[in-house]
Amino acid sequence: MKPPAAFPWNDVMAFGLGRLAWPPDQFWAATPREIAAALNAHRGVATSATDRAALSALMAAYPDS
Repeated sequence: MKPPAAFPWNDVMAFGLGRLAWPPDQFWAATPREIAAALNAHRGVATSATDRAALSALMAAYPDS
């Protein structure tokens, strides 16, 4: 079995700190999922949108006030 590839830190840091121009504190506070979402948006990769019912349920469960 082949070992997993090393995490591409140089590429991820170049994208977050360079291309997106995130300040270091913002970059290091981002989760891998958030960075992946930003990368997908940058690449123009479509993601599934939340439907209105799901959004309403989330808003009821986690109100802003």
